Amino acid sequence: MPSPPSAHKNLSRCSSNFDYHPVSPVVDDINRIHRRLQEYEVVGRHLPTEANPTPDMYRMTIFAPNETVAKSRFWYFLRGLRKVKKATGEIVSIKTIHEKHPQKVKNFGIWLRYDSRSGTHNMYKEYREMSRTDAVESLYSDMAARHRARFRSIHVLRVVELEKSDDVKRPYIKQLLTKDLSFPLPHRISKVSSKKLFSAKRPSTFA
Repeated sequence: MPSPPSAHKNLSRCSSNFDYHPVSPVVDDINRIHRRLQEYEVVGRHLPTEANPTPDMYRMTIFAPNETVAKSRFWYFLRGLRKVKKATGEIVSIKTIHEKHPQKVKNFGIWLRYDSRSGTHNMYKEYREMSRTDAVESLYSDMAARHRARFRSIHVLRVVELEKSDDVKRPYIKQLLTKDLSFPLPHRISKVSSKKLFSAKRPSTFA
């Protein structure tokens, strides 16, 4: 039995008032990453068997938002490198690595591999940040902005602190290492010599 016409009108009225704004996958990945990455050291191995009672242990440094994602990435890489999967393996230990000097500005070099729409590419990038996790966060934001790379398609291979200025290769980092570095002050606000209770004109910081 068909529904009365009034029901169709109400249904169409409700559906027209509902606005759907889809979120880009890249933006969704960026929002997920900016929940703050952490550096984890994950150690795992294959389960002991009669043929191999003492299997080798594998240690990886993983940058992830939480331990669950860190374990998932660990099994993803270990399955591809050593043919060990989660069903036949175990996590021996997982711990968070903290920055020793979080108040010091440092230069970092990052080697990475990412999958684009046309193939797999190796890259090297440099960042000037306070910690290793900050440098990796800047890497994910930079790759999403320049190459539309998702979090799942970026594999961080190595993160190294560049202690010497000669080790820095990228010009956008070299320009920040000059001895007499100065920045312009385009909008300087001069202090008022005497404050008044009332003024005849609206205050402005532009001359």
